[in-house]
Amino acid sequence: ATFREVFRHAANPEVCEGAVVAIENSIAGSILPNYNLLKQSDLVVTGEVFLEIRQQLIVLEGTRFEDIREIHSHPMAILQCLDFIDQQPHWKVVEAEDTALSAARIAQNRLGHVAAIASERAASIYGLHCIRKDIQTMKNNYTRFLILERPHSALTPQIANKASIYFDVRNEVGGLMRVLQILAEYGLNLSKLQSFPIPGSSWLYGFHADIEFSDPGTLEEALGHIDRYTREVRVYGQYAKGISVENEKITNGVL
Repeated sequence: ATFREVFRHAANPEVCEGAVVAIENSIAGSILPNYNLLKQSDLVVTGEVFLEIRQQLIVLEGTRFEDIREIHSHPMAILQCLDFIDQQPHWKVVEAEDTALSAARIAQNRLGHVAAIASERAASIYGLHCIRKDIQTMKNNYTRFLILERPHSALTPQIANKASIYFDVRNEVGGLMRVLQILAEYGLNLSKLQSFPIPGSSWLYGFHADIEFSDPGTLEEALGHIDRYTREVRVYGQYAKGISVENEKITNGVL
């Protein structure tokens, strides 16, 4: 039900083998709490995938568009579809904890007057009907997911050209600039730099960085040289750069 629960389950070998966790969206930005959860965990990043976000309006089979009086979904999905929702001012908008759970409740309770914003996959699982397709306002919308595994069970990727790391700099003038300069001098591409507060501190920040490279040895050398300007450096994992996946491929069982 929550990201914290996902991390807790992924750490338990009796529950599951790992987790796939959302970390950022191309429109809404980073999911900051998940950076803290990643740092607090011992999980290893072993991959990433970029999932195309396409929102559908789904209802019970036989429900007509004019029968809809309420629309249920996760707050983020609702925000992604505001232009469509605004065209129906008589609808009651109800925020829920999950898109798929909204669909499940319609199916389980046979709610003929309620629609959910969710994926085609959710409609297929719960036997619902897509009454309107692709209702999201922004048509080019992707969410990036990290694949997480426990350290002792994580597989070493055959091709690694990207790494996710954490570091926090010493409280010195120009400390962050020097770290970034070293990474640039080694020819490393910084594809993501995200600051987030260090829990329990007063206005101190850590940094999550995604770094692309062609030679893992170059990355190791660079990380060795930034030690003098940082208090902590941690490599979450090295992996192959992710691919973009369309929702239809998941629905049809391709992924």
